[in-house]
Amino acid sequence: LGDGAEVMTLKPSICIAVLAHNEEARIAACLNSLPLGEKDVAIHVLVNGSNDATAAIAGGVAAAARNVTVHIFREGGKARSWNRFLFDELDGFHETHIFVDGDAEIVPGSIEALKLALKAKPRANAASGLPMNGRKMAYYQQAMRREHGLFGDLYAVRGDFLQRMKQGYIRLPDDVIGDDGLICAMAKTDLGDESQWNDYRVAVCDAAGFLCAPVSALSPVSWRMQYRRMINYSVRHYQNAMISRIMRDTGAKGLPRLLSDIYRRELPGMQPRGRPELFWFDRLALKRMARAVEPV
Repeated sequence: LGDGAEVMTLKPSICIAVLAHNEEARIAACLNSLPLGEKDVAIHVLVNGSNDATAAIAGGVAAAARNVTVHIFREGGKARSWNRFLFDELDGFHETHIFVDGDAEIVPGSIEALKLALKAKPRANAASGLPMNGRKMAYYQQAMRREHGLFGDLYAVRGDFLQRMKQGYIRLPDDVIGDDGLICAMAKTDLGDESQWNDYRVAVCDAAGFLCAPVSALSPVSWRMQYRRMINYSVRHYQNAMISRIMRDTGAKGLPRLLSDIYRRELPGMQPRGRPELFWFDRLALKRMARAVEPV
């Protein structure tokens, strides 16, 4: 074997990227639910835009586990950090890449199960884990199995799929909200346009799952988080409409580096939805998006 092949044989087969923004309350539980210390698993914690103790806590875990590396990115943004780690900093791709949200706890056995799911379904570009708690757990599980969905809390992507993204200069828009939905669409279209759509390119893995942070209806902090989340869901709604037009036309290769680059063209035709529970948040979302294209 040549030098390049020798390097590939030494690389761990699984790479886990944990995306964490101000997760000091949950990051230790998240990391301790992963296979710490295993030689065939490389764990990278992407602390992005945080101003709390997330990096310090992750650093403490890394000091005790030889397979954990902490990356500190000054700029926030999940999609921006995803791009930067995979396409700018990572030295080659692994067989299986697994992505975890920093506030999720991973059910034992999930990491190996996701790797095996991709091996068992060679046509699949991605595999998704299931939510294992929460009031709507059963509903989300059924929907994911039916639609071959993907949640950002826990999913896997083939390394060769990421290699094709890099070779084709395809990245997530840095400012996209709902990166998991876009990754799911790119996996199902095999980086083509929507005419290439095949649900079975995303495998739902019943043996892999995650536990979400509990939400208290009595907590002011939870209410504030939910308020911000609802605005983000509205931004995601309008961004998805823009992305859908691109995916129908050119496919993933036509995605802009920033979705805000096309706001000026797209926003004039967009209005808040008429449903009372959505109207206010849609209005705030459209205002936020309009500010992104205002002259400095």
